[in-house]
Amino acid sequence: MTGYNIAVVGATGAVGTRIIKMLEETSLPIASIKLLASQRSVGKTLEYNGQKLKVQEALPSSFEGVDLAFFSAGGSVSKKLAPEAIRRGAVVVDNTSAFRMDPSVPLVVPEVNEQALYKHQGLVANPNCSTIQMVVALEPLRKEFGLKKVIVTTMQAVSGAGNRAIKELYSETKAVLNQQEYKPEILPVTNAPEHYQIAFNPLAQIDVFEDGGYTHEEWKMIHETKKIMENEQIQVTATCVRVPVPISHSESVWFELEKSGATVAKLQQILQNAPGVILRDDPVHQVFPQALEATGQKETYVGRIRADGEQQNAFHLYCVADNLLKGAAWNSVQIAESLDKLGLLCVPNR
Repeated sequence: MTGYNIAVVGATGAVGTRIIKMLEETSLPIASIKLLASQRSVGKTLEYNGQKLKVQEALPSSFEGVDLAFFSAGGSVSKKLAPEAIRRGAVVVDNTSAFRMDPSVPLVVPEVNEQALYKHQGLVANPNCSTIQMVVALEPLRKEFGLKKVIVTTMQAVSGAGNRAIKELYSETKAVLNQQEYKPEILPVTNAPEHYQIAFNPLAQIDVFEDGGYTHEEWKMIHETKKIMENEQIQVTATCVRVPVPISHSESVWFELEKSGATVAKLQQILQNAPGVILRDDPVHQVFPQALEATGQKETYVGRIRADGEQQNAFHLYCVADNLLKGAAWNSVQIAESLDKLGLLCVPNR
């Protein structure tokens, strides 16, 4: 069979399993798929296109003959093994934060900055999930009117912290409803000294706190947005909140445009035709984006578009996306499709 030899690192995780699913639906020509994970997952079986594939340990030698490698097993694994994969001829699409802010590594959302892929040197970074959906919603508007300032408040699903966080949400919810004792162990941050209940209790901390009182998640949204849009002059600030929702992040976004002339109707029209966007904006009939609606979908849902009543050229919108698909697995596979389309993958066996 002709096509790419593909490896998925972190294949048994929440994102890895979805990368496998997205590869079943991709337009990429695929010759083979190798599933890699840590030693504790070796021997597990996962399904791809009706075939049962055994998970192997991720080692430097695992990448011999691999054309394209998807990494989603944590930053330390990416830092250790991504260079080994590249050294053996693979192009790496990394879904961790390990390389996102490296100036030599493109940080790509295909609907926004596909052209950045021409600069890749064997490695492409997938942005943070909360950043991805926001820039998908804002980029069409920025192209038309420019973008001066962004203030975003996120309501992020627990799946952003992994499968264990989803289980913690369910077990805590069950315990609260049954008036049973429980002990939080995962959220807001696994290795933090304090852990707090997520059931019925939003947490205003995602990742560790940095200097100045911002969390690292907020820092990522600020700096990744500037890098993706290639504009350090855009003013961005963020407040990121973990909410008791299993899947799909929701975001309230306030933004100020550079040029005048924008109206709600015009912004709706632009987003109606924007790639990767589904407009759900009909307040009269209570139509707006919802986490349940976006879960399992590849697009970013956008609605609640309205003019700011206090400041000229400023607007609000609300966007929702499946953080495990558009925020991770699907965006990674989209990057690979773009690399293929642009002729930026070397395929010795095709």
